[in-house]
Amino acid sequence: MAVDYDQAVREHWIDVISIGPRIVGLIQMMLREDHLWIENVAVRPEDQGRGLGRQLLAHAERRAIEAGCTETRLLTNAAFEANVALYERTGYVIVKREPFMGGTTVYMSKSLGRS
Repeated sequence: MAVDYDQAVREHWIDVISIGPRIVGLIQMMLREDHLWIENVAVRPEDQGRGLGRQLLAHAERRAIEAGCTETRLLTNAAFEANVALYERTGYVIVKREPFMGGTTVYMSKSLGRS
């Protein structure tokens, strides 16, 4: 994968979660006209299964609502079944599946209620 992280840091919202001094996860988001796009959610392998991914997703949803968005969107590889299951457990729905490089890309979205 070729990603220009210098550009990503300048142009996207990237927030981290830490335990003490250790950064254990991050979420990369991009504000779009009608939604917040979640580009990346990552939790260190040794810290997975502790609810940190759910916390990062909830954080993104709060940021989306603060920005006036009513929806978050993301995509993942269908082969990452645990990711798809996590997103579904947190309220995301599959809106499209698309073949990609011998696999399947799963597009998901979540409608955000206003309080």
